[in-house]
Amino acid sequence: MKTILSPRRDHYLARVSIFLIMLALIAGMVGCSLFSQNLEIRDWHDLNAVRDKLGGHYILMNDLDSTTAGYEELASPTANDGKGWHPIIGAGGDPPFTGTFDGQGYEIRDMFINLPGIGYVGLFSIVGEGGRIEDIGVVNSNVTSTAYIGSLVGVNLGTVSNSYSTGSVTGNAWVGGLVGFNFEEATVSNSYSTGSVTSEYGAGGLAGGNAGTVSNSYSTGSVTGNEGVGGLVGANNGTVSNSYSTGSVTGDSSVGGLVGYSEGTVSDSFWDTETSGQATPDGGTGKTPVEMKNIATFLGADWSIVLIGNYVNETWYIDDGNDYPRLGWQHV
Repeated sequence: MKTILSPRRDHYLARVSIFLIMLALIAGMVGCSLFSQNLEIRDWHDLNAVRDKLGGHYILMNDLDSTTAGYEELASPTANDGKGWHPIIGAGGDPPFTGTFDGQGYEIRDMFINLPGIGYVGLFSIVGEGGRIEDIGVVNSNVTSTAYIGSLVGVNLGTVSNSYSTGSVTGNAWVGGLVGFNFEEATVSNSYSTGSVTSEYGAGGLAGGNAGTVSNSYSTGSVTGNEGVGGLVGANNGTVSNSYSTGSVTGDSSVGGLVGYSEGTVSDSFWDTETSGQATPDGGTGKTPVEMKNIATFLGADWSIVLIGNYVNETWYIDDGNDYPRLGWQHV
């Protein structure tokens, strides 16, 4: 017998179908919401757990330091048999961090790392393509390793922005105050470092090596090495723009106040010839301290910069005649 559906039954089935479709859509939306939910970090244990979900979305809820739970066993000079913090990377040693990490302006302080013979070292070992770290300070860190070393990131293939570091970083090759090596397609922007850097090759106040883009950034710490030693970047095969450095720079060959060695592009960037102790460049323009503290120097290079009293939302501001430029997000 052939079944014929009545108009009422057709209407009922249509309503059921719409209801089921709506449930599926809601379930999908909930699933996406759960997947993208920010994971809060409040202590060193939470930070350590980032390695268990390298594609997650994280927000730092407060400063972490030597008094925060988990410091003694995870990040102190006595942690892990004197090796200190284990850089964030996959449990198998290969997967990079591909999620997002928003520091919300908080700091991670007093981190100790002593991993001689091991490369790719920092708070994060490797930030992969699509990975993003922003608005975080790594303060009073002490990092020692072999190659590709930075206080924040050992190797960056993603994005680092609005971040900074202080302390000391020591190694043999590709050592930077903030990032060890910034690879092609990767970016470091609106960031700075004031820490000291020591390396035999590829030593930079901000980044040991750069094949990507470094922009609107600065460094003020001392840099010491043998070859490829620069106040901002040790060796550059990428792009450096709208940046500066003021720290002392010491080396034997391929040494520069801003960039030690460059086959890339350096534009609208400066270094202090007196504080660096370097008069000759391999990229950038040398200026005296007076010129480095004069807004006219940077306006002439088309920087987005204003006097401190006029600051609204520009990239840079300056206390004209008294200080070097500072990043807009440092404005209080």
